[in-house]
Amino acid sequence: MILNLDPKFAPVLNQEEIKFQSFTFSGGEPHIKIDPNFDTTQKITITHRLNSFNDLGLLCITVDALRRMDVKVIDLFIPYFPAARQDRVMIKGESLSVKVYADIINGLQLNKVFVFDAHSEVTPALVNNCEVIPNHTFIQEVLKVIGQNVKLISPDGGALKKIYKVSEFLGGVEVVECSKSRDVKTGKLSGFKVYEDDLNGMDCLIVDDICDGGGTFVGLAEELKKKNAGKLYLAVSHGIFNKGFEVLNCFDKIFTTNSVKDFEGESVEVIKITL
Repeated sequence: MILNLDPKFAPVLNQEEIKFQSFTFSGGEPHIKIDPNFDTTQKITITHRLNSFNDLGLLCITVDALRRMDVKVIDLFIPYFPAARQDRVMIKGESLSVKVYADIINGLQLNKVFVFDAHSEVTPALVNNCEVIPNHTFIQEVLKVIGQNVKLISPDGGALKKIYKVSEFLGGVEVVECSKSRDVKTGKLSGFKVYEDDLNGMDCLIVDDICDGGGTFVGLAEELKKKNAGKLYLAVSHGIFNKGFEVLNCFDKIFTTNSVKDFEGESVEVIKITL
């Protein structure tokens, strides 16, 4: 049985949904009332998109409510794991934010926690009973739209390991490695490099897990064009796009999923996640 805390996010198909009411008190606290008319001996899967601490709070009180109803087995699907990028302490005074979220979720003592395309290996290492769903099927769906005759572009060293697994899943699509430099104090990007001399007019698909402002991809697109790239495409598992899509107009098409939010009327193609 499924309990979709975000009514616009229903990634599990063909299972009965548990009804509930949720709201926020005037003091800011989330609250939930779950309809008790379901079989509490069954496994319950909660799905939710965690974009704030209040979203996390709703998840916590939902698990508490289910436990008080004597539900024994609870799974969780949170496609975008919050603070996954803050997976190391770069300078003194920073928090290891991903561990803060992981510790809270571990305290819920869940049967399994499903995450879509985790940013790094740190998240599944910190989260108990974590199962990472790779981005392979997502990229496969992207290629159905743009065609198979492309090169996969790895934007930096952090994406390399995952992109070669994608290539293997797709039957050996060619990978082009790239790199960049980032100032850890200011976050400023520089020094974009494409490690191929001539792309010979081939279309290129940049594959990564997160697009926030898009600076990485804009800088990389410029370098790819210098290396004689054809059409440029961008596929990111988790689309935040805090600077909008105009800054990404160097791409012929952009793809993402509904892991973070919905994009109605925006210039991006959304491939919905299913569990």
